[in-house]
Amino acid sequence: MTFKEQVYKHCLELVNNKIYVLRQTLNDLVESASNESKSTAGDKHETALAMLQIEQENTSKQLETLLSQKLLLEKIIPVIQSKQVAKGALVKTNKGYFYVSIALGKIIVEGIPVIALSPQSPLGSKLIGLNANGTTTVNGITYLIECVE
Repeated sequence: MTFKEQVYKHCLELVNNKIYVLRQTLNDLVESASNESKSTAGDKHETALAMLQIEQENTSKQLETLLSQKLLLEKIIPVIQSKQVAKGALVKTNKGYFYVSIALGKIIVEGIPVIALSPQSPLGSKLIGLNANGTTTVNGITYLIECVE
């Protein structure tokens, strides 16, 4: 398995784990709301129920975002090699590795830090279309592309 494939697999596992945790949290919130509705009525009860509903909505939105990120990630075919930076490319620069996929931030694969970033991010959008030895500058930092996988 190539390093790029390992990075892809790690990202997919990370997203799946986050989805699992959010689904568990949502189930717990639903159960808490159910138990709360069995309690006696009153202002304290109504406030607790409202807080649980707000928390459920926030968790549902997070879950929705992660599910759409997972769909975007699953559209990437990690075995495809490219000479130009495109969605799904693993880019080695003088500042480290960047995986143009979804915005997950810094991940560690095989002890190597990799930044998983969206193609719509400031750096991601500047990297798209560049080849090895290409350069781009974001926030005063110049990135030299050493290789594209």
